[in-house]
Amino acid sequence: MEQVLTVHVTVRDNNVDQALKALKKKMQREGVFREMKLRRAYEKPSEKRAREKAEAVRRARKLERKRLEREGF
Repeated sequence: MEQVLTVHVTVRDNNVDQALKALKKKMQREGVFREMKLRRAYEKPSEKRAREKAEAVRRARKLERKRLEREGF
């Protein structure tokens, strides 16, 4: 199933460059560029599982680092 993403950016004072910069920032935050890169080529199910597992490990380590930093260790 395809997920539809709507992003709105307002152009103020005909400043298209600033609006484009805001659009790119929003798209980056939403993960659009990452999704496009992943869909560029077929990813085998085994590769997808390995990538998702590695991402989960990375997120867990990052959260643990932040928690330890917050607690002052």
